[in-house]
Amino acid sequence: MFPRLWIKEIKPIDLEGGYLIDGFPSIGFTSAIASESLMHSAPYELVGFIDSFDFPTVSIIKEGVPNYATRIFVNKDLKVGVFTSYLTINEPHHRTIARLMLKWAKKHKCSLIVSSAPMRMPIESTNQVIAAGSTNEAREKIKQAGMTVLQNGTIPGVPGALLNEGMLNGQNVVVILVDVDASGPDFKSSVNLCMAMSKLLPGVSCDLGLMQKQTEMVEKEIREREKETSAIKKSMYG
Repeated sequence: MFPRLWIKEIKPIDLEGGYLIDGFPSIGFTSAIASESLMHSAPYELVGFIDSFDFPTVSIIKEGVPNYATRIFVNKDLKVGVFTSYLTINEPHHRTIARLMLKWAKKHKCSLIVSSAPMRMPIESTNQVIAAGSTNEAREKIKQAGMTVLQNGTIPGVPGALLNEGMLNGQNVVVILVDVDASGPDFKSSVNLCMAMSKLLPGVSCDLGLMQKQTEMVEKEIREREKETSAIKKSMYG
């Protein structure tokens, strides 16, 4: 049985022809750091929450305001939506999260979903941006952005599920591959991802100064929330 998840929208959303960013920290924190930077570079509005009976019951308090751990933000001018989370999404949820994201993108008539995945790159590829696409149209978008289309490889987690489900449903998904430093917060990989996203998404930009300050802070916050919610879940369910 798939985990039960649902979306609660709290404001009207107009993303027709726009874009959706997968900012979930399902594998590493680079995507979360990059999406946080994008949202600080332009005004994004909280428009909804994602919840599940399988998520720990927790409220994240930020500046005195209670928040769900997993949220949806939208910039209505750029027509960009972002799925982001303080929770690391565990493997049993990956396929379901991907399907939920694709269904939501289809409902709001998004033209493209952009995700990312870690991959160790050959030395000769370090100056290239490599990405995978779910459809011919998505692969053409990769080429038009000056990136290289991945021909052979393995992409796990939510990004992999997005590609497979997008291929089956004819929805455009691009997964940008990021050379991640596994030893700790990687400012360089976050910058590379943010810059690659800005090539695919018109009007989107990166606040590099802010990213440098946020790289360690965002990872620390996500790790702390993950530790707290894991402790709550263990105390509740054993």
